[in-house]
Amino acid sequence: MGKIKGFMEFQRALPADREPLERIKDWQEFHKVMPVVELQNQGARCMDCGTPYCHTGFMLSGVASGCPIHNLVPEWNDYVYNGFWHEAFDRLLKTNNFPEFTGRVCPAPCEGSCVLGIIELPVTIKNIEYSIIERAFKEGWVEPKQILNRTGKRVAVVGSGPSGLACADQLNKAGHSVTVFERDDRFGGLMMYGIPNMKLDKKLVLERRFDLMKREGITFMESTEVGVDYPADKLLDEFDAVVLCTGATKPRNLAEEGRELPGIHFAMDFLRSSTKALLDESAPVLSAFGKNVVVIGGGDTGTDCVATSLRQGCKSVIQLEIMPKPPIERQPDNPWPEWPKTFKVDYGQEEAFFVQGEDPRKYSMMTKKFLADEKGILQAVEVSGVEWVKADGRFVPQPVAGTEQIIPTDLVLLAMGFIGPEEHLLQQLQVLQDERSNIRATDKTYLTNRERIFAAGDARRGQSLVVWAIHEGRAAARECDRVLMGETHLP
Repeated sequence: MGKIKGFMEFQRALPADREPLERIKDWQEFHKVMPVVELQNQGARCMDCGTPYCHTGFMLSGVASGCPIHNLVPEWNDYVYNGFWHEAFDRLLKTNNFPEFTGRVCPAPCEGSCVLGIIELPVTIKNIEYSIIERAFKEGWVEPKQILNRTGKRVAVVGSGPSGLACADQLNKAGHSVTVFERDDRFGGLMMYGIPNMKLDKKLVLERRFDLMKREGITFMESTEVGVDYPADKLLDEFDAVVLCTGATKPRNLAEEGRELPGIHFAMDFLRSSTKALLDESAPVLSAFGKNVVVIGGGDTGTDCVATSLRQGCKSVIQLEIMPKPPIERQPDNPWPEWPKTFKVDYGQEEAFFVQGEDPRKYSMMTKKFLADEKGILQAVEVSGVEWVKADGRFVPQPVAGTEQIIPTDLVLLAMGFIGPEEHLLQQLQVLQDERSNIRATDKTYLTNRERIFAAGDARRGQSLVVWAIHEGRAAARECDRVLMGETHLP
């Protein structure tokens, strides 16, 4: 624990952010660094709660409760409070390969299940995690580990998102020779091109980690799409095992009237274009400059579209959410330690408020059709209010008559999530999919129907969090090592 009764002495605090009207002028990360003494005070709030739910990592009501990778939160909070930063760093790495990722982009289910959260605001776990790993990099504690004993086994990891990277890192530590295949020109999967730079700096954070992994002996093959640039049938000929970490990259579409009009794009195409142009100045950009933008869908991706549109100089931005506005406080049907389904203002909505004077989100809104002008150019989206009614045992949205609206727009971004992995590689490998189109592989072995082919991450479990992807990659690596060696010492 931290300080005895520290939770009674100190209030929850977060580091200040750069002012919204200042930070939308650039693409730099917007969180400021919290002073060390303040971080120690936050660590002091960690309670001697007997049974800490922050690192349980199980599913409740369909979402994570506690940390899926079982971070030893109370231990490193105590170390930070007492000033033992290197010890905190050591404990953090026991469960998390990439704290610099989760410390930035994880929604922190650990904080949602913090015991202190029953009566007070929870411990600021995520910011302490971020501060530990960034101090470790600054002090030079993060060094490439030399793998002295190689097994002679070769493993291919297809995909370099968080699950693929975690899997490769663990298998490399076990002594296997690992090659990571990535079809894009840069590694990181959706962390590279799906999360904007102001949330996750590509050069500072991602490339720093990739350089470290290369120095540890992992081989990275960029611009190499397995099944296109590299024949799929060569995998099992050239490698002793394969782990598919391709992600769930098929976006959910909105097949309403007018969907074919120019100016309607998937969110990931928009975000990828923006980051690509930032990293390669000559790259063409799908720009929101001077446009009335409508983002359809909530969640992190919708927020990122709002923030990116503002930085590109949009004329206005509106975000449509089909769900009702969440309550301010937990409701009786959403008890602790479930993830709190309460109203939150993320960075993109905060920025939009300062620019436009109001929250850009409009709740309980259903898109009915897209409208064009006489030249066939997108000019508006027709929406209506929605109510949720129960049919066949589940709630479905129904439009409410008389609530129709026309919203002028020049650019529509579809941010409604993903529906599964792309299928062409799976078909070539003859890997089976389940009823949700995800790769069929069990929670216990992570093996597909094909011998020596494993699967992990969003491709196996469906669209989820970065922290779940890391958990999946670590688990698949453990089971792959067990098959290759007959036993495993990986955690």
